[in-house]
Amino acid sequence: MIQASKTDSQKTNGITSRLVTLAALFMAAFFLYLALRDLDWATFWQTLIHGQYQYLALTIPVSSANYFLRSLRWGFLVRSEKKIPHLSVFWANMVGYMGNSFLPARAGEVLRSVAISRNFGLSTSFTLATALTERIMDVIALVLFSCISLLSLNLLTGTFSSALIRVTLLALAGLVIVLCSPLLEKYFLRLIQHLPLPRNWIEQLSDQLTLFLQGMRTLQNGKRMTAFLAFTVIIWLFDSLIVILYTNIVSSVLSIPQALVLLSTLGLSSAIPSTPGYVGVYQFAAITVLVPFGFSKSIAIAFIIICQIANYLMVGFWGLLGLWILNRNKK
Repeated sequence: MIQASKTDSQKTNGITSRLVTLAALFMAAFFLYLALRDLDWATFWQTLIHGQYQYLALTIPVSSANYFLRSLRWGFLVRSEKKIPHLSVFWANMVGYMGNSFLPARAGEVLRSVAISRNFGLSTSFTLATALTERIMDVIALVLFSCISLLSLNLLTGTFSSALIRVTLLALAGLVIVLCSPLLEKYFLRLIQHLPLPRNWIEQLSDQLTLFLQGMRTLQNGKRMTAFLAFTVIIWLFDSLIVILYTNIVSSVLSIPQALVLLSTLGLSSAIPSTPGYVGVYQFAAITVLVPFGFSKSIAIAFIIICQIANYLMVGFWGLLGLWILNRNKK
């Protein structure tokens, strides 16, 4: 009976996985169709062929430095439990970004959490909680940056304003969850005790929940929170400058507020189920933002493809190197 139950469960998981994959493929194809519909292919190819790729000599090292800043920020949370070398956090972080770029469902968050926990004896639940906490805080920051940027550009009007207000409320709800969930630990544990599960399952679930909330609790330290927020502002300003450098490749230019709006849209759109690398979703998001800012549709598509390819190569290089180094140094 137990074996039959396992087999049924595996079949159900397999069907669910296939349905999710099909849904992601459908979404990617749908958004890619919308993005490429009525595209001026001649202009698109000319933009790619005659791009000023010398700017990559600046964008690649600056982007790599910004990834290191991101690892330092995550380190504020992870290192609260155990002192881990900054470079090790960087390698694990790049393994995660590589996973997010080439695997579905943001699997990179799990990969970087496992990489740290296995190499330094931390709980995976704890490190995963810090990774998810970081991501939630990034979403909140993106929403706030987009609001400020849209206000400065006088674009916060009409239907878009209503939609942004709803997204802002969701982001603030996420902030409340991050800050308040650890305070409700005893209530969560009490609730678990009443679940109709075997006693050993309840004990394991309680232990994992405690470790997970411990990871979320890392931001309740005032100094740590201040440093985390300061790094978040610096990171996204750096990202906006990187976007501006990339636009120079296609002989266009954005202001910092416009770049922040683009980054916010790309960041929030990554939550949509999609294929690895957000193919289709990013193309649609790019033309949605850049065309109103004066880009032609062809140049907008060429721009986002250049960004994606350069980013794939960069995170692929650092991620594979990080995977090799962490495996070599595995304790």
